[in-house]
Amino acid sequence: MDPVTKAVFASWNWRPEVILSLLLVGVLYGVGWWRLRRKRRRDRGVANGWRLTAYLAGLLLIALALLSPIEALAGQFFFMHMIQHLLLIMLAPPLLMLANPLPFVLWGLPAGGRHIAGRGLSHVLHRESAFRRTLRTVTGPGIVWMVYVSLLVGWHDPNAYNLALTNQWVHDLEHFSFFLPSLAYWWLVVGAGPRIHKQMSTPARMAFVVAAIPPTMLLGVSIAFATAPIYTYYLGVPRPWGLSVLQDQMLGGVIMWVPGSMMYIIATLILAAGWLQTEDRKPPLPIDQWSTNETMAAPGIKVKGKSG
Repeated sequence: MDPVTKAVFASWNWRPEVILSLLLVGVLYGVGWWRLRRKRRRDRGVANGWRLTAYLAGLLLIALALLSPIEALAGQFFFMHMIQHLLLIMLAPPLLMLANPLPFVLWGLPAGGRHIAGRGLSHVLHRESAFRRTLRTVTGPGIVWMVYVSLLVGWHDPNAYNLALTNQWVHDLEHFSFFLPSLAYWWLVVGAGPRIHKQMSTPARMAFVVAAIPPTMLLGVSIAFATAPIYTYYLGVPRPWGLSVLQDQMLGGVIMWVPGSMMYIIATLILAAGWLQTEDRKPPLPIDQWSTNETMAAPGIKVKGKSG
């Protein structure tokens, strides 16, 4: 391994605020999961193993995106920055939301803290509270989709993108403004707590997920097929591994276009599979409800004794 590559892969970014935040929410969830599992020994569906696995996997992906050499490589390669965004937008948030973190984190608090936090949440999320109404409005599907897409496209404006790579504070803001709307987006899809919205039907959730594909795909295609460097920041940094700026840019666009779109397609297929299983489990209608002349006749066909 050449010295440059060795140095890059040894560049772990040990940021205390990120490490402590991930440890805190990880420990709270883990403790809460264990307490609920012991409390509901007969109902392991609440604190089952896959929820804990999903949550820890989500935290691990955040750590990988922000602390591993991916962070250093994102400053050298556009395609690595796209991989970092993929982890923070399309992989970690759905895993965290599938774990339904709110009740588990609350149960991870000490008894006194859990009581205070529970009362506070009950107050602000009360059905008639102004906060709940405001939160329900600003996190409606249409607004969340618009914010989600606008930030994704907006941060890939050349000026905004270059500024993020030259200023750590702006770079952190970029990641934060990607991650939070992504959590809200997948919160609506998964239906995790707190449940302040009417649960969308499965077809509606499928449409909501599919609606994110066109902007992601179009942005990726436009970057992949650009004939000149879009992000001038990469013109002034060392280019290890012999990858030119245009090749790097094309690869990054393809990553956003293909794997980025595939994440939504996979989510849609999972929703569709769950919907079909639910339909299969529905009991058949009693014979007296479907085998009558009226229900068997096609619309417009006269049934004996009745007009169609």
